[in-house]
Amino acid sequence: MNKRTAVLVSVLPLAAFGLAGCGKSSAVVNASPPPAQVSVIDLEPQTVPVYAEYAAQTFARDAAEIRGQVDGYVRKRLFQTGDNVKAGDVLYILDQRPYEADVAKAQGDLSQSEANAEFAQKQVALLQTEADLAQAEANEVKAQQDVDRLTPLVKADAAAQQDLDAATAQLNANKANVNARKANVEQTRLSTRNQIAVAAGQVKANQALLSTARLNLEYATIVAPIGGRIGDSTVQVGSLVTKNAITPLTTIVPLDPIWVRFKVSESDYLTFLKQTGAEDLRHSPLELLLADNSTFPAQGHVQDASNQVDPKTGTLEIQATFSNPKHELLPGQFGRIRVRIRERKGVLLVPQRAVSELQGAQSVMTVGPGDKAQPRTLVLGERSGANWIVEQGLKPGDRVIIDGLATLRPGAPVNPQPLKN
Repeated sequence: MNKRTAVLVSVLPLAAFGLAGCGKSSAVVNASPPPAQVSVIDLEPQTVPVYAEYAAQTFARDAAEIRGQVDGYVRKRLFQTGDNVKAGDVLYILDQRPYEADVAKAQGDLSQSEANAEFAQKQVALLQTEADLAQAEANEVKAQQDVDRLTPLVKADAAAQQDLDAATAQLNANKANVNARKANVEQTRLSTRNQIAVAAGQVKANQALLSTARLNLEYATIVAPIGGRIGDSTVQVGSLVTKNAITPLTTIVPLDPIWVRFKVSESDYLTFLKQTGAEDLRHSPLELLLADNSTFPAQGHVQDASNQVDPKTGTLEIQATFSNPKHELLPGQFGRIRVRIRERKGVLLVPQRAVSELQGAQSVMTVGPGDKAQPRTLVLGERSGANWIVEQGLKPGDRVIIDGLATLRPGAPVNPQPLKN
């Protein structure tokens, strides 16, 4: 064997090995990938509630502005910003000394007027004039008796005419005195009545002054009129509080329940009334979706509605309350109100996450013949929870792909698996 033949013999096994390797690589390239595993649901007609959602905002309906009702310097502030206070809690204490002095003076004036009224009630002057009248009437009677006794004696010349004349003069004087005393009694009686009325009026006036003084003293202690969360204070210890100040001292907002306002269209409002009735609308449960898309745990209920539709927007404002014992919600937060408006029977539902939108058209991917991905264009109706109601594009028994859509292309083979809850 020559050298050339030896080289050829040694190359042949290598060439054969290389051809074998090339054949294996070609087989790998031509192999099809396995079908994509996807999660699917089988569509079946259902009876579902239909919900509507509306933009909403929380607010404090009965927020209170705390203002001073008397003037005074702040001696104590008994709260911190953000505290939860109860009705009647003391918030500020003003300098009470001027108002304590006013109370003491008013009490003294009242005591004096009560004493005057008591004296007037006793009618001392009237009693005195009545006693003087009685004495004058007694003198008149005696003088009349003297005249009556002397008259027959003078006729019988048993007494002097001078004595009768003196008795007659005394009788006339006593009669005049009686008349004067009667007039004095009437005048004193009128004066006494006037004094009693004036004294009683003074007592009432001083009682009112005392009540005002006590009320001002009470106002020097500023308390919370309602319960809720208190805001920042615009005055500090040592600051002057005036009753005519424009800016309130602080504010209190009640947080439980929290109020929520939202607007519905005129047509939706009429739908609500047809479905529930005016009274039942107040008992229909509401859901509140927060800004992070979470659902507030407590259900709400309608409390009030505006008395007219806004002609500019064609909407009606509705106000509802939600129980908020943990004060999780604060006034001014935005969210969405979800309300059940009616029920629909025999409808098909697809989850919102299974629906894709392109140029305004909605579609889903289904499992078609031969277990291949098949797109379907849909006409969707209302939402029901996390699902859409399908109006057109699907029929009962269709299998809709829910998960595994990221890289799925139309016509691609799939390995459908039931969706796990």
